[in-house]
Amino acid sequence: MIKVSCLGPAGSYSELAAKELCPDCERLLCRNFHETIESLVNGASDYAVLPIENSIQGGVVVNLDLVSQYSVFAIKETVLQIDHRLAMLRGVKREDITQVYSHEQAIGQCGTFLREHLPGAKCRYADSTAESLSLLDAHTAGIVGAHVRAEGVVLSEENIANEKCNYTRFMLLERRGDLPAHSTKVYFSAVTGHVPGTLAELLQIFARNNVNLTRIESRPLRGKFGQYSFFIELNGNVADPKLIDVLRAARDYCEHFRLIGAYD
Repeated sequence: MIKVSCLGPAGSYSELAAKELCPDCERLLCRNFHETIESLVNGASDYAVLPIENSIQGGVVVNLDLVSQYSVFAIKETVLQIDHRLAMLRGVKREDITQVYSHEQAIGQCGTFLREHLPGAKCRYADSTAESLSLLDAHTAGIVGAHVRAEGVVLSEENIANEKCNYTRFMLLERRGDLPAHSTKVYFSAVTGHVPGTLAELLQIFARNNVNLTRIESRPLRGKFGQYSFFIELNGNVADPKLIDVLRAARDYCEHFRLIGAYD
């Protein structure tokens, strides 16, 4: 059976995204994002699902690094609304909580609630939101998705995130192969020369050709302090000869250029 790797355990947002992106695939639940992508590269899975961007905290930086480091290609995306709930064992009172477990991103997205309602509780990072369920006891709470159901666990009635309008973009990845026959978006990384005006000139290549850039973010280059790789998404069909020419011009201008995905 075709397998898709994603961050586990069962009930994680990544598993929810995998169900939507690859509904007929067997899900291989991984301990962390590195294991998720390595399962794909090593052939243990046929696809992998990674969160790439959150509407509150921006790019998921560890995964931006992973998709640029490994020979993988994004072929599909989905966006999930994130609804964080405080999880406690039935009968436990909020005033007894001394520790809160969840994924680093979730804890960051719920900082206001934690400061106001659990000021004395220490925040501990788990590999995923769903993993915090296994850590619950009489003095421990977790932050999980509203979709999670577990025996003996009670979720808060309210969404505890700082921002209720909270979305995460997930990408479906495969091992690098042929380009798709069609796309409405293209995603690439680029490294320009480290002199004034080089990034502006790269962006002008797209502006002069009326190509709409929808997202741009940066990550530091390893071993080159003060220099950056730029991750850029644009609207366009990867099979369009005109867009192909524009991408070639961008590639020829850059010191390093890599297509990361093409999808609808």
